Amino acid sequence: MENMDQFDVVIVGGGPIGIACALASKARNVSYLILEKGCLVNSLYNYPQQMTFFSTSEKLEIGNIPFVCVSPKPNRNEALEYYRRVSKLADLHIKLFEEVVGIKELEQKNDNYLFSIQSNKGSYLAKNVIIATGFHDIPYLLNVPGEHLSKVTHYYKDPHFYAFQNVAIVGANNSAVDAALETWRKGANVTMVIQNEEIGQRVKYWARPDIVNRIQEGSIKALYNSNIISISEKSITVNTPDGIMEIPNDWVIAATGYQPNLGFLSAIGIKLAQDETKKPEYNEATHETNIKGVYLAGVICGGMNTHSYFIENSIVHADIILENIVQKIK
Repeated sequence: MENMDQFDVVIVGGGPIGIACALASKARNVSYLILEKGCLVNSLYNYPQQMTFFSTSEKLEIGNIPFVCVSPKPNRNEALEYYRRVSKLADLHIKLFEEVVGIKELEQKNDNYLFSIQSNKGSYLAKNVIIATGFHDIPYLLNVPGEHLSKVTHYYKDPHFYAFQNVAIVGANNSAVDAALETWRKGANVTMVIQNEEIGQRVKYWARPDIVNRIQEGSIKALYNSNIISISEKSITVNTPDGIMEIPNDWVIAATGYQPNLGFLSAIGIKLAQDETKKPEYNEATHETNIKGVYLAGVICGGMNTHSYFIENSIVHADIILENIVQKIK
C-alpha cells in the first residue's frame, strides 16, 4: 500500500467537468489525479467533426479561462483545442487511456485514505473520489438481426465518407438530424427511420427547419412511426405504417443516443433510484453519494435522464464538491 501513489482526490473522467474538478482542486492546493479511459475530452472527440454546440463559448468556459472563437457558437474542433490548451496551460495531472476498473473502500483507513482505485494500468490511494464519467460510451442498441455488420455505426464522424451511398439514419434528434443534413449535402441518398411522428422538438433551432424543409421537398426521405427490423449487407427491412419495406442500403447510422455506465456506480455501492431514471443517490448540496467520500459531477448525476445536465450547468459541480472536500481536509 505504501508504494501506491496517493492523492486527496482521484477524478474518474477527463471530460470538461473532470477538468473543471481538477482546476478547482489545484486552486485549493488539493492533490489530485485525473484518470481517463480514452483521449482527453473523449466524449467530445467522438462528436461529429462538423458539430456546432448549442451553447455559446462563454458558457463552456472552465477555470475562468476565456474560450475565444470566431462564431458565437463554437464547433467540435474549437472545443477540443480549447480544453487541450486549458489542460496544458494548467499543467494538469492526468493519465490518459487508463480505465478505472474498480473502487474499493479500505478496511483500514491509514492517514485518512479511504479508497483504493484500481485501473487497467495501476493502483492508487485516495481520500476522495469524484466520478465525472459522462454518458457517451454506451449506445442504445437497435437489437435487430444484422446490427453487428460493419456497415452499422453508432458514432457518426465525417459526412464525406458517405458520398453517393444509400444511407439510413435511425433517430430524429440532434445527432440524427446533423448526420442526415450533412451526408445529404455530400451527395448521399438519405432515408431517416423515425420511431415517432415528427422530428424531435429539442433539435437545434437552426437545424430543425432545415431538416423539415428537406423532408417536405423530398430531398431527404423520412419514414415516420417506423423502425428497422433487420439489416443485411445490401438492404434494410423497415416496419412502416404502410407495411414492411425493403430498402437498398450501404450504411446505417444508428443515432439512437447513449447512456451512462450506471453499472459501474452500482458495482462500487452507489445506490440508484428504483424507477426508470435510475438516478444515483447523492446530496444535492455537496454532491456526495451514499458512500462517504465519493462524489458525482456532471451528467452522471441525472442517471438515465441525460438531458438534465450539460457542460454549462454542470461546471458549478466542481466548486461545490471541492469546497466540501476542503472543509473535511481541514
